[in-house]
Amino acid sequence: MDDLEKAIRFSFDESGAVDSALKSQATLYEIIKVKYALMSVEEKNFIRKSVFSMACYEFFDDNKSAVRVLESPPYIRNKLAQVKGSVVIDMFCRVLNSLDDELISLDYLRTSEEIAVAGRVKDAMRQQCVEQIVRAWYEIVTMYRNSDFELCTSVLDCMRRYISWIDINLIVNDAFIPLLFELILGDGLSERFRGAAVRCVLAVVSKRMDPQSKLCLLQRLQISRVFGLVSGDVESELVSEVAALLTGYAVEALECVKRLNSEDATGVSMKLLNEVLPSVFYVMQNCEIDTTFSIVQFLSGYVATMRSLSPLREEQLLHVGQILEVIRTQICYEPVYRDHLDVLDKIGIEEEARMVEFRKDLLVLLRSVGRVAPDVTQLFIRTALVSSVVSSPDRNVEEMEAALSLLYALGESMSDEAMRSGSGFLSELMPMLLQTRLPCHSNRLVALVYLETVTRYMKFVQENIQYIPMVLGAFLDDRGIHHPNIHVSRRASYLFMRVVKLLKAKLVPYIEKILQSLQDTVARFTSMNYSSKELSGSEDGSHIFEAIGLLIGMEDVPLEKQSDYLSSLLTPLCQQVQALLQNAKALNPEESPAKIANAQQIIMAINSLSKTLDVLVQILVVFPRIEPLRSKVTSFIHRMVDTLGSSVFPYLPKALGQLLAESEPKEMVGFLVLLNQLICKFNTSVRDILDEIFPAIAGRIFNVIPRDGFPSGPGTNTEEIRELQELQRTLYTFLHVIATHDLSSVFLSPKSRSYLDPIMQLLLSTSCNHKDYLVRKACVQIFIRLIKDWCVRPYGEEKVPGFQSFIIEVFARDCCLYSVLDKSFEFGDANTLVLFGEIVTAQKVIYEKFGNDFLIHLVSKDFPSACCPHDLAEQYCQKLQGSDFKALKSSYQSLIEKLRLQQNGSLVFR
Repeated sequence: MDDLEKAIRFSFDESGAVDSALKSQATLYEIIKVKYALMSVEEKNFIRKSVFSMACYEFFDDNKSAVRVLESPPYIRNKLAQVKGSVVIDMFCRVLNSLDDELISLDYLRTSEEIAVAGRVKDAMRQQCVEQIVRAWYEIVTMYRNSDFELCTSVLDCMRRYISWIDINLIVNDAFIPLLFELILGDGLSERFRGAAVRCVLAVVSKRMDPQSKLCLLQRLQISRVFGLVSGDVESELVSEVAALLTGYAVEALECVKRLNSEDATGVSMKLLNEVLPSVFYVMQNCEIDTTFSIVQFLSGYVATMRSLSPLREEQLLHVGQILEVIRTQICYEPVYRDHLDVLDKIGIEEEARMVEFRKDLLVLLRSVGRVAPDVTQLFIRTALVSSVVSSPDRNVEEMEAALSLLYALGESMSDEAMRSGSGFLSELMPMLLQTRLPCHSNRLVALVYLETVTRYMKFVQENIQYIPMVLGAFLDDRGIHHPNIHVSRRASYLFMRVVKLLKAKLVPYIEKILQSLQDTVARFTSMNYSSKELSGSEDGSHIFEAIGLLIGMEDVPLEKQSDYLSSLLTPLCQQVQALLQNAKALNPEESPAKIANAQQIIMAINSLSKTLDVLVQILVVFPRIEPLRSKVTSFIHRMVDTLGSSVFPYLPKALGQLLAESEPKEMVGFLVLLNQLICKFNTSVRDILDEIFPAIAGRIFNVIPRDGFPSGPGTNTEEIRELQELQRTLYTFLHVIATHDLSSVFLSPKSRSYLDPIMQLLLSTSCNHKDYLVRKACVQIFIRLIKDWCVRPYGEEKVPGFQSFIIEVFARDCCLYSVLDKSFEFGDANTLVLFGEIVTAQKVIYEKFGNDFLIHLVSKDFPSACCPHDLAEQYCQKLQGSDFKALKSSYQSLIEKLRLQQNGSLVFR
């Protein structure tokens, strides 16, 4: 029966079997625990006397005869020690443990007041009783070491708590340290007893002190005496305790190496560290590591000390190999998860995610080691690869995956030049990797990391083109795109596309072989029966078509050959589209998800291969309101614009018209982004296309965007409103792109002329009121460009009737004057200053185009309406006619600030 169970039984006993004195003690304990702090001074003194009397009196016979222990004769005290010694010692330990738990230990969260109290208690104990307590610990352990292991274990665990703050010389002396090591090495003692002694030594090792004192302490311990203990049963408690001691000792020795400056002290520290490292490496690979010890942190610190050593000595090179072995061991998956990881079920997904996170710091450490000792690192990885190929089937999957992961991670720290030249053992590793048929290549993890590694080192193949056939084999056979695991096959398609982008023209001699190898992949990908569920996600295998498109589209491939290749690939795709479209109009689109999903796959295939949009337009005609299809066609046109250039022009009007038809606001955003891409790439070459579609765009947008602004207040932040706001922001960008690419004439075409006034009013309102100052800046820039494009006076006729008066009488007043007078226009904000600069630029351009017409209206109408003194207005007009823009901007800011002070914020121009 343990103490808790006893306490529960005693508390609820009503039979009278429990000693009344024991119940009284329990009651007293509860009073002290709960109400002591609230007692008066007299009550506290009474409690203290009661407790003290309990400790000083002891019953020593069956007749309940009591004696005062401290005043009893020696033979009585000896008798009590024999009969009641273990009980008293147990009480002694419990009192000290409780004192540590309740008051001293910083393992618990303490307030600043509690910490101060603990400090006073420790100071008092150091002065009054610590030496006696330590002597008692020593005498008890010495007396009972062969007779009561449990009692001695309790005493040592109690002592361990106090080592961190008592005088270390009370423990580290010729009496206690030999005793502790005798206990640790004592074969006849219990493991728990020996483990308690190990924990005490670890507390000594971990005690905070200056590095020179710590170095002397570590030397004195002669820790090598316990090295042999870690080679025992790794499951035993003692081995775990010794492992914690050795790792703790190594951490302290490494700190001495870092912190001591003298050459002699550093040399001694390094000697102690080198002495313990082999055992530490063994512990890391074979034992359960204490959670407070970070393998990566310690090894990273040790590797950092090597950077100052050049060249590395033989001992350090040996340690590098052991560090690499530790890393390899740590990153290995457990075989028990092999099947779960291969099929990637829930358990496999969780384990893979856990290992990815766990490996991060270890692989950073690997790269650090690779920089310190590159040859040793590459040789180790080469050896690991070779040994994993011939390892036993129950481990070869995990060992091969770990070895390949090491090689992959190492590549991140290699320079491009080192990779191209095959520095070190790389010129051996890559051919070996490409030529070796791994016995466990069917495993998903091994196949994936193999392909990732080959891709990472592709710069080596780029300079050594004799290995290109081997690379193609790795990607095109059952190691890559034809791997039975669909996850591997998909990833291989993406990685192969990256390989094609890197090797480019070097692959031209192999195009026919590549296309022949991929025929079944193309057919499978676009098969009517291909599961849409299997193709979910970004890596759905479609990258293989992009790779094919890149290969076929290279300049080194003759046009005749390009045509042949495209025909052979497009013909079956177009046939599938025709089959898909048969009788499709009779179907409800919501009831034909399989056809829609399959159409998406075919679009992605044609996306990388075709110079024609007709097939895709037919799909949009049949399925006009299916958002995923519209999105993929838009994506296709984006890519075609990049890869095929102006040759797509003949197909754009029909395709764009179909995309525009029945489009929702969210789809319109994507549509405008596509048009922006076209304009930025081809400039005025798209004028005819814009002339044709702009009226429809303007009509659709002005039908859905509210003319009087968006509502505000509760319940207005709906998804519909957010989509409309996004559409409006994209419209501003669209108008800005048109204006700044010499296409403003689009606004003046006969079909678009009716939308000119709504556009001007929208731009004016936005340039004055929009809360986003960058949007306001864009609108001002549009006006600046329109003024330059449409105003040729004073020497020519007005190109756009009414535009000059609109600019002088409305825009110059509302935007260039009133909006900046508003108190919300803060000159201390960076974006505000950028907008202000554009507004001043607009005034300068207006003056250059309209001359005195603008100045007269400014002085006679606009400035007076803002209560601007005539002399200030005249001064500003003088600046406006000058050539110093910086002075003009500063002058206008000064004018606005003076007007604000004059008005004292009483006028708001809106």
